[in-house]
Amino acid sequence: MARFVRTIQLAMKSLLLHKLRSGLTMLGIVFGVFSVIAMLAIGEGASTQAQEQVVALGATNIIVRSIKPPDEVSSGQGGNTMVLRYGLTRDDHRVLSQTVPNVTGMVPIRETTQEIRNLERAMNSRIVGCTPEYLDMNHLLMDRGRFLSDSDVTRMANVAVIAAGVARQLFPVEDPIGKPLQIANRAYVVVGITRERTASAAVGGSMSGQDFNQDVYIPLDTFQSRINSGDVIMRRTSGSFSAESVVYNQITLKVAKSDDVIPTAEVVRETMERMHGQKKDYDVVVPLELLKQAAQLRNIFNIVLGSIAGISLLVGGIGIMNIMLATVTERTREIGIRRALGARRSDIIQQFLTETVVLSGTGGLIGMAGGLLTPAAFRAIKWVVERYILDDTATMSDVGQMFLGMTPQIAVWSLPVALGFSVLTGLVFGVYPAQAAAKLDPIEALRHS
Repeated sequence: MARFVRTIQLAMKSLLLHKLRSGLTMLGIVFGVFSVIAMLAIGEGASTQAQEQVVALGATNIIVRSIKPPDEVSSGQGGNTMVLRYGLTRDDHRVLSQTVPNVTGMVPIRETTQEIRNLERAMNSRIVGCTPEYLDMNHLLMDRGRFLSDSDVTRMANVAVIAAGVARQLFPVEDPIGKPLQIANRAYVVVGITRERTASAAVGGSMSGQDFNQDVYIPLDTFQSRINSGDVIMRRTSGSFSAESVVYNQITLKVAKSDDVIPTAEVVRETMERMHGQKKDYDVVVPLELLKQAAQLRNIFNIVLGSIAGISLLVGGIGIMNIMLATVTERTREIGIRRALGARRSDIIQQFLTETVVLSGTGGLIGMAGGLLTPAAFRAIKWVVERYILDDTATMSDVGQMFLGMTPQIAVWSLPVALGFSVLTGLVFGVYPAQAAAKLDPIEALRHS
């Protein structure tokens, strides 16, 4: 042990004789370890965010969405309006509820964007016609009041549940509960407020990003009777009309066990193909399948990002080898004296390997400390991007929401792995210089000036 400690002391003394050179040599290892930890943290954060959004859709849910066919036209001029009919129908809902096994709940949804008002305050909001089960299936929580009830749906009551963002904007200084809210020239009584929820980015090919904080929820029958009468919504723009007939935008099915999700989803797909034929005006989204894909992507991210960052460690190792070879030439006389005094070749190898390990290990520790600051550094970058680079449109886009909502997460396993690789890099790239030093002829080394 005393000999080992003495070797460490000699290595530290030798490195401190050339502080600047040692520091510059360590930078490759420092940045290598930092980049490994930082990139894995960013990948872990992005993967976790994606998985959380998939889980928010419900691991035991199956989502059937209406999709507007891209090759269809729903506009006309001169008063001639063509009504485009697509998406989920009442027959789809009836057949799915009667024929699909293992289903414990089903929620049909109709939604549109409308202007809502409270006195002089107004905003555009997503109006969602739904049933009471919508709250649990979408993992929403109530802040105050209550959610929609079965009696609200049966009576087609003019009641509304508003999200936290709507409450802040339309009722900034008063309690919204019991107050009137105007939607499409009709008054609705606010009966509840949902809690704040992080906006979700796009998930899957047919799931666009959603900001649940800007929603208003009303009974489905009330929606279809007062907002979507006849299932047709017409819009006038620049002298032309567009008319779309959609009964349901989405039907969410819930099964009892996660093991039943995939088989049930296959039954749903077969049923929808039989109902719609060749018309691709729907899509079936299975969060459990997306969750498995997200887990696979997470592993791929870790491998790819770790490999890219590992190149920095390779460059750092080459720098260590280069500087140690120069050190061997510089210390040839010292090596000759030590050999003349009885040092064996193994002692010389041990000395130079110890110096490379101390150099790479110290750089690894500094890089690891820097890597732990990745979340704080990312928050600073995010603040700058949000404040000076992204405009309002970019902020509300799926990519903008994904970036602003992402938080790097330090993968605990990456810390010892990165440090271990830095030490291993020092050992591997220090072997050749150490052997070169040990092979020097003692007589020739003593003659070296």
